[in-house]
Amino acid sequence: MTLSERITADMKDSMKSGKKLRLETLRTIRAQIIELTKRGSDKPITVDDELGVLMVAMKKRKEAIELYEKAGRNELARQEQEELKIISSYLPAPLTREEAEKVVETIIRTTGAATAKDFGKVMPLAMKELKGKIDGKIVQELVKGKLGG
Repeated sequence: MTLSERITADMKDSMKSGKKLRLETLRTIRAQIIELTKRGSDKPITVDDELGVLMVAMKKRKEAIELYEKAGRNELARQEQEELKIISSYLPAPLTREEAEKVVETIIRTTGAATAKDFGKVMPLAMKELKGKIDGKIVQELVKGKLGG
């Protein structure tokens, strides 16, 4: 079952059980996935494309939570946190920082990167390998730390 199919099935369950927030969150995600399919590309969307939609949605929720908390809008922040939990349930289990560090070290070894100038070689490969498994900011920190940047 694809992610899109799973979301559609969960939307039906949410309708039947009356979970409005879950339903609205899933509708939003499903609409973003549908929009991605209609962008005119001849290639079908991949699992990575779907995960990308979820990652962007999570990032938006995290930013909104931060802004709402700064503004003292705790109720809205709580709602965004609930949406974040719903979205994250569709992502693969996240890697720990240590696991991501091992992946980055392997990539650095295979590319022969040694200095901060090699950041451009390592980062795209690291993101390709770790996309959807850990936050991109953490990957960037790890790569910079390992290359001395």
